[in-house]
Amino acid sequence: MSADDQKSSRNTDSGQKRKKSKRTAKSKKKKGPKSKLFTPDRQFILSPSPHQYTTESVPKIMWSVVGAVLPAAAMAVFYFGMTALWMIAACVIAALATEAGVNYLKGENLTIKDGSAAITGLLLALVLPPSFSIAGGALGSVFAIAIGKQIFGGLGYNIFNPALLGRAFLQASFPVAMTTWILPNTAKYSAVDAVTAATPLGQFKFEQIMTDYLPLLTGNIGGCLGETSTVAIVAGGLFLLARQYADWRIPVSFLGSVFIFGGIFWLINPARYPDPIFHLLSGGLMFGAFFMATDMVTSPITTRGSWIFGIGAGAILIVIRLFGGLPEGVMYSILLMNAFTPLINRCTRPEIFGEVRA
Repeated sequence: MSADDQKSSRNTDSGQKRKKSKRTAKSKKKKGPKSKLFTPDRQFILSPSPHQYTTESVPKIMWSVVGAVLPAAAMAVFYFGMTALWMIAACVIAALATEAGVNYLKGENLTIKDGSAAITGLLLALVLPPSFSIAGGALGSVFAIAIGKQIFGGLGYNIFNPALLGRAFLQASFPVAMTTWILPNTAKYSAVDAVTAATPLGQFKFEQIMTDYLPLLTGNIGGCLGETSTVAIVAGGLFLLARQYADWRIPVSFLGSVFIFGGIFWLINPARYPDPIFHLLSGGLMFGAFFMATDMVTSPITTRGSWIFGIGAGAILIVIRLFGGLPEGVMYSILLMNAFTPLINRCTRPEIFGEVRA
């Protein structure tokens, strides 16, 4: 190879090296410091809280509550026949129709699919007397949805439990019909000529007659449609607690306070006051403790607040049962504590870490 050819070859090699070094330098400049950051496999989206992902939803919870109430509804149909079924159907249909009508008037999307209106109608039907008129039950559902729920802005904004507010409206409007009871359609009462009869709480309060525990457990007694069978109510309530759709502190504190306060008065004067077991099994206490007081919208959201709510409701209930003019007071005790829920939440708000109060 000549000297000129060798020189040309060296120039070519050096030129290629310079081009390669320039490309390397450019590639290094393009990467920059961001290239060292972790690159996720999927894109992350920034959004406001809450950030915790869950498969739960409002419709899923509401329809689960409907399923939890079905055992009590089935026992109502078993003891009181087709009357209970027609009442349940009328209240649920009226609640759904009212919800749809209000949605139309407000120009909102239809919300009957979330199950909140259906559970309101079902709960209202189960806390009505078996002899109450079907038209009256439908009227109560209309009031519960329109006034008890939608007038406040809809689901999540109502102050009081809509089903109980509907019952309170019927109690004030039709006091005689709301306190008239009939006996179940069972062999135990087949030979009884009387059409109406008092509830176990009414019998004890006004006649000092005590009811055995077994009928209170099974539901073979007079009372509201879905409040008689303690076994069916507890089965549905335990399902809600197991699914964590209800705060267990509320029914525990509600039932526990009734047991303690009722037991104190029973120890003072057993002849005048019923024993605490009777308090727990009679009336609408079990139904109210598991399905009414645990309403997510109208009950406290704090741990201490749940205890205060349940204890307060239990204390009010004992005062009404023992010293009031009515034999039962579950409805009023829960509604009164609903009114205090915003204040309870405010006073029991947990302190933020590092927070300094002024």
